[in-house]
Amino acid sequence: MALPGSLRRQPANRGLVSRCTHHHIVVFLLTFFSYSLLHASRKTFSNVKVSISSQWTPSCLNSTAPELRPYELWNSNRLFPNAEEATLFLGTLDTIFLFSYAVGLFVSGIVGDRLNLRWVLSFGMCSSALVVFFFGTLTEWLHFYNKWFYCCLWVVNGLLQSTGWPCVVAVMGNWFGKAGRGFVFGLWSACASVGNILGAFLASCVLKYGYEYAFLVTASVQFAGGVIVFFGLLTSPKEVGLPELGADEDAVVEEDANRPLMGSDDADDDDRNYSIQATDTDNQPQAIGFFQACCLPGVVLYSLAYACLKLVNYSFFFWLPFYLSNNFGWKEAEADQLSIWYDVGGIIGGTIQGLISDVLQKRAPVLAISLLFAVGSLFGYSRSPNNKPINAVIMAITGFFIGGPSNMISSAISADLGRQDVVKGSSEALATVTGIVDGTGSIGAAVGQYLVSLIQENLGWMWVFYFFILMTSSTILFISPLIVREITLLLHERRLRMLAE
Repeated sequence: MALPGSLRRQPANRGLVSRCTHHHIVVFLLTFFSYSLLHASRKTFSNVKVSISSQWTPSCLNSTAPELRPYELWNSNRLFPNAEEATLFLGTLDTIFLFSYAVGLFVSGIVGDRLNLRWVLSFGMCSSALVVFFFGTLTEWLHFYNKWFYCCLWVVNGLLQSTGWPCVVAVMGNWFGKAGRGFVFGLWSACASVGNILGAFLASCVLKYGYEYAFLVTASVQFAGGVIVFFGLLTSPKEVGLPELGADEDAVVEEDANRPLMGSDDADDDDRNYSIQATDTDNQPQAIGFFQACCLPGVVLYSLAYACLKLVNYSFFFWLPFYLSNNFGWKEAEADQLSIWYDVGGIIGGTIQGLISDVLQKRAPVLAISLLFAVGSLFGYSRSPNNKPINAVIMAITGFFIGGPSNMISSAISADLGRQDVVKGSSEALATVTGIVDGTGSIGAAVGQYLVSLIQENLGWMWVFYFFILMTSSTILFISPLIVREITLLLHERRLRMLAE
């Protein structure tokens, strides 16, 4: 008994390995490090906040700055009367950046689908580098301190940085089909964590000369990366004469390998075997609109789920070092080093869970199981003893079950959603869908930073973890229709295989 096309499976990496060329490797590395550099500049701002606060505060009211005489000369141009107000303003800049970044993601996805992805990504990287240079280096060299100027620059920076994620996911989606996508994207989504480590390293190397040089170094490296991307990145296989995804000669294998996970299983086989040729402009699919993208199956549900999950994930990113210092009394440097284990867990989690989802050819059940374990790990981590090795282990486990699903939704699942049967696998849907998913997630993350500080101040850290558990449970709730549907399909496929044997 012949199996339906939807049940003809292949090993997760078979199609991937057979089609992999040196162009795939170059695309993987360029997109990986381009987004790493964008994240590095964000991390630099977090790493130099103490130095910025000292510079913006009068020395007589700042215990970390030497008192210089005469007072009128050295303190007349300071921005804030005390360190508390300076710290509050730095937190406000974080919120401003996240909201502008979220708005920019919705716009950047649409722009990326209508213009050359390489141009958009390169422009965003180089322009953002210039803004970072103006914000942290030029203003200090000119001794120009102005709150409104800083706010405007950081709004612009959020909008420019938002060009990164939709473009790199769209480019990766053009080059890597469903075969092995979960594993490849799970490994590739470690770019954010690598960027955090790179930003911390670059800043620490030159911070002793002044915080302005930390901004100068990261901005210079990011600008150089944007130039390399402009001249070296290939946005799709057709630029070098390779077939588009879904146009390979092996119809059976490629049909199954490139058919999106989000597509309808009862679609006709003929509808899946289409080809977009570089010279066939008549059949070139048009970019879909914003509301059309929102109406694609699964986009709204995954966007809402990611808003809850990114809130938890980014709260760990922003608040974990502070929590370790505040709750356990550990030194700030030790807390910073220990917090890396959360990122390590997320990298491993995204890779392994992506590989499992490739084998099952279903994403939602893998996410559901991981998030259920995440609820337990959050409860356990909230009761972690004052012991660094034990805390690091539980932290890595928590990162595995939270960071892993977060990486999957923002990368592999976004690519799946943008290559559904209803859009005929068109790359002109990828950036728009990615922008919607990540933009909604960033709004949740921005709101979450304020809520975490409010809950912690009034109720304590234990209630913050209860809030995280609620948001993680809400993530499961939003994707529950997709979980039920995909589990039903898995059981149906299993019954058909048993009948075929």
